[in-house]
Amino acid sequence: MMAHRPLVAGNWKMNGLAASIGELERIIAGARILGSANVDIMVCPPATLVAGFAKAANGTRVAIGGQDCHALAAGAHTGDISAEMLRDAGAQAVIVGHSERRRDHGETDAMVRAKALAARRAGLLAIICVGETREERDDGRTRDVVCTQLDGSLPEDAREIVVAYEPVWAIGTGLTPTPDDVGDMHGLIRRQLALRYAEAGKNIRILYGGSVKPSNAKVLLAVENVDGALVGGASLDAAEFLAIAGVYR
Repeated sequence: MMAHRPLVAGNWKMNGLAASIGELERIIAGARILGSANVDIMVCPPATLVAGFAKAANGTRVAIGGQDCHALAAGAHTGDISAEMLRDAGAQAVIVGHSERRRDHGETDAMVRAKALAARRAGLLAIICVGETREERDDGRTRDVVCTQLDGSLPEDAREIVVAYEPVWAIGTGLTPTPDDVGDMHGLIRRQLALRYAEAGKNIRILYGGSVKPSNAKVLLAVENVDGALVGGASLDAAEFLAIAGVYR
């Protein structure tokens, strides 16, 4: 049995326009049909859609999250969005440290930690991402890379955080690690969380992300210490996303 209530979160990345609310409405309707399924469902659209999505999802089983936030609450930071702004728009969570942010914007572990703390300051759940590249995996450095990211990216205590393991080489490629590989990495992360946070570390949800789709969700989400999924491309399609969440029905 699952040790924790699972979370299936959709990361829409840089996709979606105002008309995309129709897809959200289909997700909301499907989540209603799932009824009392033992799973939390979340959609993280681009910042332009957060407020509208939050309004549409208010009072439903679907939570809305952001995809990134600045470490500061306000200031001269053109183009950035603060955790407080996301909260004000109706978000309940925010993804921080996604590999695409680390790669495209040069985000360091220290920056990710600061953003996780900002999320907590604003009353948001922080979904903190870690994961290795193909080169790092081929060089046998996967465990060292992930442990270093955990050490540098996590706050000092375990309040209001989720960890997402996303092997960078599996994101958007259609490639996935084997269930044994996923179990090995999630077990490592669980041990690191327990070392860092003691008993509280055993209660932090660890999501798997990286080419999760309906065809592999049942196998991946059944792996020990996998407490849900951070879904990319498949979350843009209501039917596919709901099929993944429906694994917990």
